[in-house]
Amino acid sequence: MSVKASMHKILIVFMAFSSGSIGFASSVDAEEYKVGFVNVAKVLEQAPQAEDARGRIEREFAPRDKELLAEQKGLRSMEDDLVKDGAMMSEAERSKLERDIRNLQREIRRAQEEFREDLNVRRNQELGKIQRQVLEVIRVLAENEDYDLIVSDGVLFAGDRVDITDEVLSLLRVEFAQLKKDSENNN
Repeated sequence: MSVKASMHKILIVFMAFSSGSIGFASSVDAEEYKVGFVNVAKVLEQAPQAEDARGRIEREFAPRDKELLAEQKGLRSMEDDLVKDGAMMSEAERSKLERDIRNLQREIRRAQEEFREDLNVRRNQELGKIQRQVLEVIRVLAENEDYDLIVSDGVLFAGDRVDITDEVLSLLRVEFAQLKKDSENNN
């Protein structure tokens, strides 16, 4: 098949699709649709569940972070000793201190890497939980408010009439407060 014939077929398909789209657009105008937009990034940043998760993660990883800082302080002290007293040390003492410094540097790098990996795993676990909660709240809101379509990422503009982000945040706050109240009552 020649390029010209291929282009002709593509043009025919495009024209058929375009005319069908125009017909679809006019039928869309005939009915009223309820559309909403949710800024999920804003929800994930401002939801009390996210703030609570950040606090839990911070408390969980604070002891390890303190330990790493103490090891780094010890390393700096050893390095200072080498700089300050290295010229007065015997070759064996200086070599031992240099070896100890290198070993501690390796241990600290390994510990920092493990710390970052563990922290990222925990953040992702918590983020997954929160995302599921957010999606469930959006689903319930959509069903209760009779939305036909709710969109999120990839939207270039959403006017205030369709932006339901604050409603989603409000429902998440209510859900969080109820969860906290239930938790306190159970303790």
